Amino acid sequence: MAIEDDDKPRKKVTHEIGQDLSLLSVEELAERIALMVSEIERLQVAVNKKRASKDAANSFFKS
Repeated sequence: MAIEDDDKPRKKVTHEIGQDLSLLSVEELAERIALMVSEIERLQVAVNKKRASKDAANSFFKS
């Protein structure tokens, strides 16, 4: 019995900055965009946490 494509585990989407995009399908490009947007959001959360921590420390030491 042949294994259908839907039954195969999908390879995790990764993206390398500067990678050649010419061989990727529209679906693959959309997956990479979603991956990058998710990563940007994660980075923004980390920046906000660090800023809040820094602001709290600055406020404490200025008092």
